[in-house]
Amino acid sequence: MTPDGGASLRAEVTPTPPIPWNQVGWVIGILILAYLPILGRMADQWSNDEDMSHGFLVPAVAAWIAYQRRQEIMAAELKPNKLGLVVMVLAILQMCVGILGAELFLQRSAFVGSVWGAVLFLGGWPLVRMLALPLLLLPLMVPLPAVVYNQVTFPLQLFASAVAENALSIIGIPVLRDGNVLELANQKLSVVEACSGIRSLMSLTFLSLVYGYMSESSLKIRWAIFLASIPIAVAANAFRVTVTGIISEYNPELAKGFFHTLEGGIAFAFAFALMLIFHVFVKKTGVFREPNNAPVEA
Repeated sequence: MTPDGGASLRAEVTPTPPIPWNQVGWVIGILILAYLPILGRMADQWSNDEDMSHGFLVPAVAAWIAYQRRQEIMAAELKPNKLGLVVMVLAILQMCVGILGAELFLQRSAFVGSVWGAVLFLGGWPLVRMLALPLLLLPLMVPLPAVVYNQVTFPLQLFASAVAENALSIIGIPVLRDGNVLELANQKLSVVEACSGIRSLMSLTFLSLVYGYMSESSLKIRWAIFLASIPIAVAANAFRVTVTGIISEYNPELAKGFFHTLEGGIAFAFAFALMLIFHVFVKKTGVFREPNNAPVEA
């Protein structure tokens, strides 16, 4: 009671439980000891495989996004979940199976599973929700298994070749296509794996997730940008093959070496520009606008 007889109302403040730094330390230590050789070999592939050159950026960007949410994490009421420990154990078993079977994808993807399990174990579902985007980015740093890679690249090669054949025919350049090989008057162009577009596809999808997070608050539009990046990357690569066919008719040297690499960079910039245009389009048209009676968050 207050001196004047009135009731005193006191807001009860629930103290935020401290972050279990001891558990965080030993979990990180276990992950480093268990996966260091695997991560080292994967980093070596990032350095030598142009299709995975974005691999170095994935963990760095994921860590940066997590760091941006540090205040929210520090203030959150974390609820450690033992299910995360089960996920970590299963991931370790997967790694062992991958080592015994000499299957790199199983070994590398096990690391991603262990990180997911560690986050769930240390902070529970609240922490998983706060770190959802960084956790979803991590699989993009793992190179695809060869069987999947081949199943993806060959249809992309055929698609780019077919588009280039039709485009060249329309503008009056004689061309004959045999699978992924274009027979032109002055030379033969082979749309090999490196020209399939898988490199720009993987890089652009990763970039679309980061760009959506940094530039857009609507979850629906973020998903739309990500999904649109897939056909945009495929179309941009088909455009690149077509342009290569056109300029090689005038000077075959322009389809080789430095100029060929430059064309790839220009095609990727073109794809990114198309993604930006798509973002502006969906914003202007209000395709993903929330209904007027939708509840407004404070």
